[in-house]
Amino acid sequence: MATELVCKKGLADSRDIWDPEQDDTLVCIDIQQETHDVKSFTFASPNGKHFAFESGQYFLFDFPMEDDAEARCYSISSSPHRTRAFAVTVKRVVNGKVSNWLHDNLARGMVVKAQGPLGHFVRPEGSPKLLLLSGGSGITPVMSIVRDFADRCEPADVVFLHAARTPLDLIFRDELAYLASRMSGLRLHFLPESVYGEPSWPGLAGRISPDFVRLAVPDIAERTVMCCGPAPFMAAARSISTQLGVAPGRYIEESFDAAVIEDPAPLLEEAISAKAWQVEFKKQGRTIAVSSEQTVLSAAKKSGVRLPSSCSNGVCGTCKCKLVSGSVEMNHNGGIRQREIDAGLFLPCCSKPLSDLVVDH
Repeated sequence: MATELVCKKGLADSRDIWDPEQDDTLVCIDIQQETHDVKSFTFASPNGKHFAFESGQYFLFDFPMEDDAEARCYSISSSPHRTRAFAVTVKRVVNGKVSNWLHDNLARGMVVKAQGPLGHFVRPEGSPKLLLLSGGSGITPVMSIVRDFADRCEPADVVFLHAARTPLDLIFRDELAYLASRMSGLRLHFLPESVYGEPSWPGLAGRISPDFVRLAVPDIAERTVMCCGPAPFMAAARSISTQLGVAPGRYIEESFDAAVIEDPAPLLEEAISAKAWQVEFKKQGRTIAVSSEQTVLSAAKKSGVRLPSSCSNGVCGTCKCKLVSGSVEMNHNGGIRQREIDAGLFLPCCSKPLSDLVVDH
């Protein structure tokens, strides 16, 4: 992708491109208030490097909070064609440690660490008929996709359905209305749950439902659906899409919620057909048994060992730990760099033990 960008943009040297394997420092260059509780933060390379990413991808940030860094994944909301910088859009969450810190403390000129771009929530090759479904702050990756279409000036057949609590919570409302007026292939639907703050709201209100989607997108069965939002919203969207004839292979969703932990089961049952290894978490003073068929993270959670996690499938890198001794089988999806692996780091969420382990956590 970096090579393609050099050709398109005429960059003089590949060293001008942000290298995910080497670069990890960003500077905040702009902050915009989007709604009463949502801000967009724009980041650039302090060395002036260009970013090569696909719309729908995200960065994993380490924010310098208190005595330690806090890792969080945030989707890119800006267009991949604006290569000098990129933006993420963050909603302030009640009691949310990182989102509140960002809104209250992150300022222009501050430097943060980040890894990326990461993720596979990208539109399929070609230009299929799309239905973009988003709820709340889940709009960020699909907004990047719409901005991508707009900057490409290419034919598109896109229906964008965005749900929010009230009209006041509709992120990018004015920009989307403008884009819909300029792009003949973009059809826009807003669905606030209530009309609080705007009693003269001209459209429908309520929660996403089969009847609403059937009315708004009568040809949904012919479209590829891309969905991002809170877990209950995505569960409803997934069910509705299936009910209205969308094939499983044409339903794509993005979520940073931790995977649902399966019901606890005695490790002895799993050890009947699989070897059980001892895994010591050095800083916590805990040692647990982990089956060779389990990931280290799933076993840790069942045993009450606290490990940070987000995607639970090797994408985000939130659970990254130092492996002091032992070996694992790790099948990651881009959440860790080769130089980090060479330095002894691993991702517990996608690693199964091949021996007894000592983990520096």
